[in-house]
Amino acid sequence: MGNQSSRISDLLVHALDNLSQGDFKRFKDKLSHSALKGKGNIPRGCLDHANRIDTKNLLMKFYGGEAALDVTIDAFTQIDLRDSAAKLREGKEKGYRKKYKDDVKNKYEVIQNMMSLTTDNVILNRRYPKLIILDDPHRAKEREHEIMAMSQRDKEIKTKQACSAVTIDTLFTRDKQGQTPQIVVLLGAAGIGKTMTTRKIMCDWAAGELYKKKFDYVFYINCRETNLTEQGSVVDMIFKNWPNTNAPVNEILMKPEKLLFIIDGFDELRFSFDQTENLCSDPWEKKPVEIILSSLFRKTILPQSYLLITSRLTALEKLLQCLECSRYAEILGFSEADRKEYFHKFFGNKTQARQALQFVKANDILFTMCFIPIMCWIICTVVKQQLEKGEDLAQTSKSVTGVYMRYLSSLVKPLSSNLKQHMQANLRGLCSLAAYGIWKRKILFEEAELKKFGLNQADSSPLSLNKNIFQKDIDCVNAYSFIHLSFQEFFAALFYVLEEDEETMEDSGTPKKDVKTLLENYGNSRNYLMLTVRFLFGLLNEEIMQIMEEKFSCKISPKIKPDLLKWVQTNQQKYLPLSNVDQETCRIYNLEEFHCMFEMDEENFVKSALDPVTALTLDSNKLTQMDQMAFSFCVKNCHRLESLCISYCTFAFGDHGEDVLPRRQKWLYQIQHWDEPKHSPVYLLCQVLKDPHCKLKKLKLVNCSLTASCCRDLSSVLNTKPTLTELDLSDKVLGNSGIKLLCEGLKHPNCKVQKLRLQYCCITGAACGDLAAVLRTNQSLTELNLNGNPLGDSGVQRLCEGLKHPSCNLQRLWLEGCHLKDTCGRDLAAVLRTKQSLTELEMCHNYDLRDTAVQQLCEGLKHPNCKLQRLILNRCNLTDACCGALSSVLSTSQTLTELVLGYNKVGDPGVQLLCEGLKHPNCRLQILKLWSYDIMADLNAGDSRAMVLCGGLRFVSDDLRNFLVNCFDLSEEKHPELYAVKKIKPELYIW
Repeated sequence: MGNQSSRISDLLVHALDNLSQGDFKRFKDKLSHSALKGKGNIPRGCLDHANRIDTKNLLMKFYGGEAALDVTIDAFTQIDLRDSAAKLREGKEKGYRKKYKDDVKNKYEVIQNMMSLTTDNVILNRRYPKLIILDDPHRAKEREHEIMAMSQRDKEIKTKQACSAVTIDTLFTRDKQGQTPQIVVLLGAAGIGKTMTTRKIMCDWAAGELYKKKFDYVFYINCRETNLTEQGSVVDMIFKNWPNTNAPVNEILMKPEKLLFIIDGFDELRFSFDQTENLCSDPWEKKPVEIILSSLFRKTILPQSYLLITSRLTALEKLLQCLECSRYAEILGFSEADRKEYFHKFFGNKTQARQALQFVKANDILFTMCFIPIMCWIICTVVKQQLEKGEDLAQTSKSVTGVYMRYLSSLVKPLSSNLKQHMQANLRGLCSLAAYGIWKRKILFEEAELKKFGLNQADSSPLSLNKNIFQKDIDCVNAYSFIHLSFQEFFAALFYVLEEDEETMEDSGTPKKDVKTLLENYGNSRNYLMLTVRFLFGLLNEEIMQIMEEKFSCKISPKIKPDLLKWVQTNQQKYLPLSNVDQETCRIYNLEEFHCMFEMDEENFVKSALDPVTALTLDSNKLTQMDQMAFSFCVKNCHRLESLCISYCTFAFGDHGEDVLPRRQKWLYQIQHWDEPKHSPVYLLCQVLKDPHCKLKKLKLVNCSLTASCCRDLSSVLNTKPTLTELDLSDKVLGNSGIKLLCEGLKHPNCKVQKLRLQYCCITGAACGDLAAVLRTNQSLTELNLNGNPLGDSGVQRLCEGLKHPSCNLQRLWLEGCHLKDTCGRDLAAVLRTKQSLTELEMCHNYDLRDTAVQQLCEGLKHPNCKLQRLILNRCNLTDACCGALSSVLSTSQTLTELVLGYNKVGDPGVQLLCEGLKHPNCRLQILKLWSYDIMADLNAGDSRAMVLCGGLRFVSDDLRNFLVNCFDLSEEKHPELYAVKKIKPELYIW
């Protein structure tokens, strides 16, 4: 209080000292004659001979501290000293902000130490490591498939989406389009660190280390508590954050553009947010909390203010309907370096931290789980207790469910039979309460609800309101909650599998143990029940069931396992195509069933569930480390799998620490970690594919941002997998270095790949030497697709050296859009003269190819050894000049059956030359495609018949072209040469 009074005194003295003698006299006159702010006036006699210090003292004595400032500002304004009034008001507001920041700092800079059996706290910044946050403006729409299993992937996702790392201090900076977001949505899985991040933001802002110039005030809204409030206003939310009831709301609301509201835990809200009418625009107006929040989201209230909303991904669909324009970022968790930092911060003891980290790193699954902060905390807790008790660390479980179970069992000490029976009753009570809360969408529970399920705060049972499981909510003293929502979901799942004892009584308030209803509701919503269902599968693991019986003397019933198997099989059937083609292909829109099976960790269950599946297709997913583990586990046990196609997915794996560092610091990081083993993003998948039981024939990894290191792991698959005959790695970031590594595997004697697609991989001519080496050694390879790579003529020259080798058996070569020019024709002609296996050559979209290259190519086409059947040359800027050479080929080649010349500059003279070859008796051509010359010309010219059939369409599909061919006969008047050919050879398809 003394500091507050001193601050106000200093403000008044400074304001009065800056007045001229005349203004000071007018000020005292105003004080003695006007009842300012309705507080009366100071007697004239007291002010007549008062100097500035005396006047300050009179103001403080007569009005009191805060009111003295208000009266002085009012008096300044009335005597037209507006600048003085503004400066004093600003000084007053700074005081409010400082007082508020001090309170926020004290409130948020400490967190409860869940390891302590007392009420010890730890400093937030000593426990909080850096989290990886990715900025992804298209994230919202792209991730809808996680909550809507059959959603249609937007075609725009096919273009590469660049994700960049951000930090909490750059969340509100300008994006690539130059726009500063007013709403930021921070997404993340359960336990990933969303709430801890918001606490970090509050703490750093209060300390002046974050958003110092951006926001004057930051207010925290806990959605968990908000569920307990029926009505309120934005002002009420401000008052709730303020340390007392004297919040300067009017001053705060004067600058809405300087306000940030943090809305933490949107997924925990019970509201539907489907009401778009009767929204609020007045921050003072009291309305249902759902309306107030919806008004903030939709920017009808305080539209200039800023919002930071945290949510699980499962609530994204509901959130999207409330927001029009926002920035999306996702917390991915800890990098490897951050995990190490967390271990050292957690244990404190260097020896223990090193020992624990060494053990966890040796277990890929455990170390991967540590990327989720809450899992890192639980694993550290379990390992620390095992170390202190001298127990075997190998007992630590390898699934999320197992880790939670180990944590739970670590809280229980050997008990007498009476206490054990009492503990079982409390365990069932916790499970019933958790399930009740899940169905009622409740996270905070009142004391009456605890008693309803037989739970007592004063109970001495080790599981009765143990603070390591169940806590009195810090900010809401009349309510209780599980320490984290994931713990409530764990106990809710346990409710469904615990066997009933003889004394268990049915209670009308307890949910019925109907697993089918649980799964049906989850299938319909794909949101708040997700983790509960995962735990349900995990609890049926044999090891977990054994722990439950040994530690708690409670049995888990396996009788629901057939229901779970049927549910997985039914869901997989939903993804099978309706047509008879590839009827056993399973198209995956999310990985939830895979996660569930991974939690159960029973190979026989997975094999039964995926028994009908011979092909898996995964589209448009951002695969976390846990996603990859679950997916790889299921792929390994899909014993009939022959085809695996993964498109437009990204693999988050390995240490992201280096990726998020500024460029100047990367070299230091690389030096510090040079001797650590590096795994590629597809390492886990490749380990599964190398399994001897895997009989995969087709592997497709298209637009998955594959790195060069991925090719090293894929190369090792090629070394060991002779069943693999088709490989498609089309990806823009593969590059020459990746191709070099891949070719090592392609050259291996065990590699039997027949079809190789490397489209748009940024391969240049320099890498063609490696590909040529593959052509010389791999006798299985029959198809090579290099479309979209800037090989150039030098690259084709190197490639041709391999094509001419006697061991090369290539049949089809695609070189579409490869930047070919006029000198490549000579090298390709040499191949055609020697390579009788080559039957198809596609060279379209090489705009600089031109006539010279084709004329050179024709020399090879006419050679008796040439057995080419298809030649594709559309969009190559060809003119009439090359048609004579092509005509000569038509009259000599005994194998060429298809020639495509569409969208070139071939006119009537060129067609006349072609017709001479077509009419030759030796011509074996069956298909001639001239597109732009023939009926397309009629369309462009507005031919009435074509326009009627096309309905004025500007774009004509292949199917429509074929339809038009059947509708029109070549006109003798318009196309006399082609008409004559058609008469001679009616079987010839001309288009």
